Amino acid sequence: MNLANAKIYTVPGFGGGMLTNDAAIAGGMTFLNGELEKRDPRLLEPLQSVTWMRDIVAKTGGGWVEFTSNMFVDYATTGSNENGIIGGATNDIPIMQANMSKEPFKVVTFANILKVPFVDQQKMLRIGRSLDEILDKGIRLNYNKSIDNLTYNGLPNMGIYGLVNNPNLVASMAPNGADGKPEWLYKTPDEILSDINSLITATWEASEYDLTGMANHVLVPPVQYTHITSTKVSMAADKSILQYLLDNNIGKNQGVDLFIAPSRWCTGAGTGKKDRMVAYVNDEDRVNFDLPVPLSRVMTQAEVTQMAYLTAYAAQLGQVKFLYTQCARYMDGI
Repeated sequence: MNLANAKIYTVPGFGGGMLTNDAAIAGGMTFLNGELEKRDPRLLEPLQSVTWMRDIVAKTGGGWVEFTSNMFVDYATTGSNENGIIGGATNDIPIMQANMSKEPFKVVTFANILKVPFVDQQKMLRIGRSLDEILDKGIRLNYNKSIDNLTYNGLPNMGIYGLVNNPNLVASMAPNGADGKPEWLYKTPDEILSDINSLITATWEASEYDLTGMANHVLVPPVQYTHITSTKVSMAADKSILQYLLDNNIGKNQGVDLFIAPSRWCTGAGTGKKDRMVAYVNDEDRVNFDLPVPLSRVMTQAEVTQMAYLTAYAAQLGQVKFLYTQCARYMDGI
C-alpha cells in the first residue's frame, strides 16, 4: 500500500483539535467498555463466622454496671442424725441450715467510633450509597465478633475465660483406641461413641445423677466434625457416624437430646495445644453470660476541624458464667 496516496480520516477532538482514526477507535472502545459494563450493586462483605447465639444464652438488660452477681445456697443439717429418721424415744432431730453466698462476675465495656467525613458522605450519596450505613454494619460485625471471642476464649489476661478454656472445669485426655491412637480419625464409631458417652456420663455423675446436669451440648473442632458427618458407620450402612452418635448416646436413652456442632475455637484449645471436645448443659440455669447494655449509639457530634460526624457506639459484655461447673467437661486429644 502506498502511504503517500492513503486517505487519512479525521474526527473532531476536544478543544477544537482533530484526532486520527486510531485515536478515535481507542477512545470509542473506552467509552463502550464503560457503557457495556454490568455493575453488581451489592457490597461484598468479608467472610466471617459468628456462632455464640447457637452455643450460649445471653441475658440482656441491667444498665451500666461494674459487675454482675449470682446468689448460691448450700443446705446442711446439724447433729449426727443426717437422715432425719427418729423413733419414739429419739431426741436427736436434725436442724436444717442454709448457707448463702454471692459470686461476682466481671463486666467489660465495648466501644467503637464511627467517623463519617462530610465530603466522602456527599460523594457516596451521588451513587446511591450511605457511608454511615456501611460503617454501621462494620461496627456491628466487630461487636458480634467481640462477643464470639468473649464467649469461647474470653480474655485470659483479665482473668476472664470462655466456654473452651475455663480452668475450673475438669479436663481429661482421650483414651487410645484399638489402633493405639486417641484421635477420632483412627477410631471406630463405637470408640468415638464411648468417648462422648464417658464425657456425658461424667457430668451426670458429678451432678448427683440429676438429668438437668447431664451435658446436652457438645462442641468439636471442624476437622473432627467433618470426619463424623462424612464417614459412614460401615461400608454396608447408609448412616453417618454423626447420626449413629445422636441415636445411641446415653443422653438419648435418658430423654436428653444431644446436640453436636463444629466450633473452630476447639481447635488447639486443649492441653499441649491438642484439639478439645467440650460438653456442657446449654441452658440459662447452668451456663450463661450477661449483656447489660446491648450495642447502642450513645452520642454524636460534628467535628468541624475534620469536617466529619463522629458517633460513639458502646455496649457492656459480661463473662461466661458456669453456674454449676460439674455440668461441663473437657476431653483433649480427639
